[in-house]
Amino acid sequence: MKKMLGAGAAFAVVALACAGAFGAANKNSAADTSLPLWAWGYVTPPPASPLSAAPAAAPTPALDNTTKHTLPGSKFSFTRAEAGQRYAPVDWYPEDHPAMPDIVAHGRESAQPNPIYPCGLCHMPNGKGRPENANVTGLTYEYIVQQLHDFRDGLRVTSDPRKTNTALMAGFAKSMTDEDIKAAATYFAQIPATKWITVKESTTVPLTRQAGGVFLPLEGDKAGSEPLGNRIIETPISVEDFELWRNPRSGFIAYVPAGSVKKGEALARTGNGKVTACTVCHGADLRGLGPVPRLAGRSPSYLGRQLYDMQKGNRIGAWSPLMAPVVGHLTSDDILNVSAYLASLEP
Repeated sequence: MKKMLGAGAAFAVVALACAGAFGAANKNSAADTSLPLWAWGYVTPPPASPLSAAPAAAPTPALDNTTKHTLPGSKFSFTRAEAGQRYAPVDWYPEDHPAMPDIVAHGRESAQPNPIYPCGLCHMPNGKGRPENANVTGLTYEYIVQQLHDFRDGLRVTSDPRKTNTALMAGFAKSMTDEDIKAAATYFAQIPATKWITVKESTTVPLTRQAGGVFLPLEGDKAGSEPLGNRIIETPISVEDFELWRNPRSGFIAYVPAGSVKKGEALARTGNGKVTACTVCHGADLRGLGPVPRLAGRSPSYLGRQLYDMQKGNRIGAWSPLMAPVVGHLTSDDILNVSAYLASLEP
């Protein structure tokens, strides 16, 4: 399938990842003080050396399988246990997307060498994803195929060993057949990108807790605010919809530093005299150009991770070498600012 990418594929790339629960490797042997922790959903640095084994999974509490819950506009109701199924993720709004192929709806638990989680578990049935993985809407078939091959070939790893879903994604790709890849790519390539993230410039941010690489606002008597500082904090609009019910219509807010959007715009559109402008390869509207992916309206956490992974040589798939002279000149502030600007755009 790599032959599909042929001529015109010599462009820069920033794209796909997934969410999950096991160990991942990286190319950094010591704690990295330049790591933009906000992009990985952490507030403390990673360990000084890569994780040698997957951390022990916490016991899974029994979920309620009696009380039915509904969401506005959905014809369906599910219990908490049903909403938490791994190999049959709930689909509240099937009218929002095409009919899902089996690899997207159910995965394949019997796959070898690794079980394959359903694509819809992490990326959601509508492809919009969450901050800890990727929004895969508005991407081309060729691009999605290439990313799955890059994961399969070990060309996409993580700069933070705590981001265990990167290794999961590589494991899925190794077990996927060419037909699985074709089916998944065909499905998600049909779904257009729509607004999913609201970018809000601020000097403060709600107090949050970290859960699986995502910042969740504290509620009740623990709620409050703190200085945002020089970081981006991306949170779900509704913690309950996000954490309990996997509501695919409940989006996210990204709190970004005051002035960062304007600074990012200058960098993305002109290069600020230091790098090639993003518009050269990703299109004047930054919505992608051929196999080069859409940047407009994507998660700033995701964008920050990809830029940093490329900078550190942890993402070296097709076309990534063309990004090397760009990311090599980006400072931590540049990565934050351009991520804030790109996320603020209409997809």
